[in-house]
Amino acid sequence: MKLEILQVPDCPNVALLERRIAESVAGSEVDVTIVHRVLDGQAEAAEAGMTGSPTLLVDGTDPFVEPGSAPSVSCRLYRADGGGIDGAPSVAALRAALHLAPATIGAEVSAGPVDCCATAAGEGSPIEALGAWRGAAQPDGPAGRAVHHTILRAFATRGGPPPRTELDAVAAEFGTSRQQILAQLHDSDVIRLDPSGEIDSVYPFSATPTPHSVQIADGARVYAMCAIDALGMSAMLSAEVVITSADASTGEPICVTVRGEEVTAEPATTVVFVGARSAQGPSAETCCNYLNFFTDRPSADAWATANPDVGGVVVGLADATRCGAAIFGPLLDT
Repeated sequence: MKLEILQVPDCPNVALLERRIAESVAGSEVDVTIVHRVLDGQAEAAEAGMTGSPTLLVDGTDPFVEPGSAPSVSCRLYRADGGGIDGAPSVAALRAALHLAPATIGAEVSAGPVDCCATAAGEGSPIEALGAWRGAAQPDGPAGRAVHHTILRAFATRGGPPPRTELDAVAAEFGTSRQQILAQLHDSDVIRLDPSGEIDSVYPFSATPTPHSVQIADGARVYAMCAIDALGMSAMLSAEVVITSADASTGEPICVTVRGEEVTAEPATTVVFVGARSAQGPSAETCCNYLNFFTDRPSADAWATANPDVGGVVVGLADATRCGAAIFGPLLDT
């Protein structure tokens, strides 16, 4: 059986796919040959049948292609078992595609890094494991965590980054400088600095206006980097938030109220498109612009069809909120 992995250069989810292929065929008598084909252009993707990276062909056929999928060199996301999204097909899905009997023992656990906009199934339900999306972007050491928490709390209570003097004082407690800690946090994609070295964002907050305005109960009005970030603020702050946004395609107003993982919206049919362009770089540049609200699934599907270079999936508001809570809920606890 020939398995061909179609990918863009340095695709971060290829290793995950390879590990799951190995797990899916372990103990079976099936003989598989895996080859890689690296593509970096839309024309090549169309010719090869790649609808996002990575795409797996089994004897020349893509068993995971969804109706309406278009050739693309963007990040490809897959539906995870039980809901949510993932950077590669699950072991169970791969075994089905390879016509192998379902595994009867053991549990699937993904390991290693995944793309910024892909989530991996881990221990517990897939929904609970969605925090793997940004799990690797964490402050390094107590000084970094202290400065990070100071920045987060300043946004939540005052609507923007803290003054330099406040960060100078926190850094001095650890025998280091504000500039050094901020540079480390920027390099780790925990925050983003503008060209002048000022704080431009700290996930989930943006210092500059975005389409997602959030009113925190007993707190500030802030801007969120993306829809998922906005949905995760309530769990992080243990406070109700009201999100004012708009359909990314039609501009129709959307209002979402979140209490932890409980969410309501107007309109009630609101969904979230979770996607990314296939590129190396910080989340703010590769996927935050493609994590948006839509009034309903047809509107999101229409946007995705009109933007074939952006890979992604449409998820329900409840799943998206659980994703945000998993990512941002623990930030002030660590």
